[in-house]
Amino acid sequence: MSPFLIYIARAGLYLSLFYAFYLMVMRRTTFFRLNRTLLLSGSYLCLLLPFIRLRSVRVASTAAELTMVAVSAESEGVAAPVAFPWHEILLGVYITGALVTLTLYGISAWKMGRLIRKGEKTNCEGCRLIILEEDISSFSWGQTIVMGRKDLLENPAIFTHEWMHVQCRHSLDLLFLLPIQLLFWWNPLVWITREELRLLHEYEADEGVIQKGIDAKSYQLLLVRKAVGDERFSMASGFQHAKLSSRITMMLKPSSSAWKSWSYLALIPVLAVLMYACNAPKENLEPDEPSATVITIKKSGGITEQEGVPYSLIECAPKFNGGDTQEFSKWVNSQLKYPEQAKQNGIQGRVTLQFTVGVDGMVRNVSVLRGAHELLDTEAFRVISSSPRWEPGKQQGEAVPVTIIFPVIFKLR
Repeated sequence: MSPFLIYIARAGLYLSLFYAFYLMVMRRTTFFRLNRTLLLSGSYLCLLLPFIRLRSVRVASTAAELTMVAVSAESEGVAAPVAFPWHEILLGVYITGALVTLTLYGISAWKMGRLIRKGEKTNCEGCRLIILEEDISSFSWGQTIVMGRKDLLENPAIFTHEWMHVQCRHSLDLLFLLPIQLLFWWNPLVWITREELRLLHEYEADEGVIQKGIDAKSYQLLLVRKAVGDERFSMASGFQHAKLSSRITMMLKPSSSAWKSWSYLALIPVLAVLMYACNAPKENLEPDEPSATVITIKKSGGITEQEGVPYSLIECAPKFNGGDTQEFSKWVNSQLKYPEQAKQNGIQGRVTLQFTVGVDGMVRNVSVLRGAHELLDTEAFRVISSSPRWEPGKQQGEAVPVTIIFPVIFKLR
């Protein structure tokens, strides 16, 4: 799987845990502004967590380290089975979903802009007021409030509610959350949390209206009367946008005690445990190929030329043409010749070899650990055995033999 999709999956896991914690603990409090801040900052923190490792990933092996890039010998003219490109399909589905989400928001913004452009414009209380003659559900975006003329004249509490949305800059919250929605459109908790954020906006605006001196019961009755209305714009904050029962319940709920905010700290060890689990060290991770390589210590303290030091344990690795095993991979690839009989019969596969770079830099003790076919094994053995001289590896400043496990992949196009 591509590194990007792996990152998206891991970040989505952290986001899911964070949002689940919010839904179970944070949403029940009356710390509206604090919850808004933590919800947005926590979302972006979860994007960084996949890059943080609480413990290193260590590869322990009794054998030589497997080279990171296998050598591929390719030939045209012979058909071979092709792996199903499910990685590419998965990435295509992901990109398509993000584009669809962005398109839907673009359509919503276009409809909202068209409605704003056709209304009567005036300045009121430091914001731009758009008055429409038709009876519409009021909403706000940025510094703009859109209302029907009837509501403006008969229900001033509605204007106060929308004005609180503007003063609290709730539209910025929705903009900050938009990249999260585009990246994690596949995660249902992201969409649930988006609605929870908009509900927080309504709680905060309702609280501001009541603090302005408007009678709470009259305001609640107004909410009930306006409960049924037109479909809302998905990017705007509106008077009757959120769940009516939840808003009335929150208005009647006493303020949460300050000590409850300390319960939010419980999220830290929860995330730490998840990060610890996602970054477990890979102890005693053996390579794909079986290996009989063993470090044999002579009585004199030396290392036998037959076995050598495993590549993963050497202090200063041997070098080929001034580079690492990747340079050796390039050289092997340039020397390989696909056996004609193997081409004709469509034979392909992976040959894993083991060899030792001696103290003089010469390649010795070449052997096939796991073969694919006699023809392929023979060709891989021939090329590795003809390797030019290496710069020997060193242990504690002295040249020592080093054992390397090296894969060669024969693949037909």
